[in-house]
Amino acid sequence: MSFTEIDPLFLLPDEVWERVSFVIPADRPKPKGGRPRMENRQALNAIFYVLRTGCQWNAIPRSLGASSTVHDRFSEWVEAGVFERMWEAGLNQYADEVGIEWEWNAMDGAMVKAPLGGKSNGA
Repeated sequence: MSFTEIDPLFLLPDEVWERVSFVIPADRPKPKGGRPRMENRQALNAIFYVLRTGCQWNAIPRSLGASSTVHDRFSEWVEAGVFERMWEAGLNQYADEVGIEWEWNAMDGAMVKAPLGGKSNGA
């Protein structure tokens, strides 16, 4: 595998793309023209690559797109609530196929005392 090739396991399967693509907002018109916008699926592949590998934005393989473009798209989609809608769509599908007993859901967490009582040590 060359440096620029991406393992197909890191790419979004067609079935998943079809389930989530509808929550991505339409591209805004560009009255002044300019460079074509990165395809939404390519951007989502790159975002998921960062999430799956834990790499920094600047370490995205160039074959997935320019890191600044991918990060800009991520920020745009976070602001637009795209990932929340993807999560909702996944929950709704799971609820339809398997069922979710909402009344039995619970959250778990842990609370620990902050070092130095949460106060600055003056350093």
